[in-house]
Amino acid sequence: MKVGVVGAGMVGSAAANAIVLTGQASEVVLVDADAARAEAEAADIRHGAPFFHATRVQAAGFEGLEGCDIVIIAAGVSQKPGETRIDLLTRNVRVFQDIVPKIIGAAPNAILLVATNPVDIMTQVTTVLSGLPAARVFGSGTLLDTARFRSLLAGHFRISSKSVHAYVLGEHGDSEVLVWSSATAGGLPLELLSEQLSIPLTATNRDTIDIRVRNAAYEIIRGKGATWHGIGAGLARLVRAIRSDERVVMTVCAVENAFSGLGPVAFSRPRLLGKAGILADVAPTLTDEERTALRNSAALLHNIWLDLNREVQLTSG
Repeated sequence: MKVGVVGAGMVGSAAANAIVLTGQASEVVLVDADAARAEAEAADIRHGAPFFHATRVQAAGFEGLEGCDIVIIAAGVSQKPGETRIDLLTRNVRVFQDIVPKIIGAAPNAILLVATNPVDIMTQVTTVLSGLPAARVFGSGTLLDTARFRSLLAGHFRISSKSVHAYVLGEHGDSEVLVWSSATAGGLPLELLSEQLSIPLTATNRDTIDIRVRNAAYEIIRGKGATWHGIGAGLARLVRAIRSDERVVMTVCAVENAFSGLGPVAFSRPRLLGKAGILADVAPTLTDEERTALRNSAALLHNIWLDLNREVQLTSG
């Protein structure tokens, strides 16, 4: 499998490195507006490849994406002091208006994985600009938030995170929805596991976990300026799901044309992933409160999309 990574900054290079170290591709190509940066990152990753897998790693222009099965888009601009979210979005849309046609021109059959933030809106932008079906354009969404939720639950119960199943839905951001009602550990509802292990799960515990999931990125950014290892690993995991046609359910964001009375909107929900991309959407059982929160989160994203369309000429309603 050949994987392209457009944007060789911290997220893009972390994703490329994780893909190489876990052997998810036979070839990885890095593309960046800063050709020297792309070449340096490719060389650095390439030098580590012999310790793990014989993956070919190179830097190239957009023509180097020819034949890619998957292209990860991690390109974009950083927010300036005092800049509004719409201002940032507008500048990132300009970047995507330049790069997405070039990606499609070089790799028309590729699945596009979007990592650029705000990922929900940028996934919708990419879907519109590419003209591809939503099944082939999706973003990392709440994939990392879901991993954080599972990790914190595992830490609370002192069990492996692999034994925990729980989802975070909606926006990859402050309005995201932690689905406590259907969360399980060891195949048991959390309340029952709590009783069996004699480890209380109080309202205070839940609030603490909720806050830590929502604030995880802020805490990391406060400590080192940005996040990249976690999302890099998550993107590599998505590549594996596609490469191996796993038919695994993961929380990624994609455009839905009609959700709860809203127009086209990109948000995260559990989705079945395989070689062709998104094979099906999965609707988890939600409480009335969770359902309302998810609708509100999707509505927030839809309104941002409408605001963006007033600033930048895009199609799709």
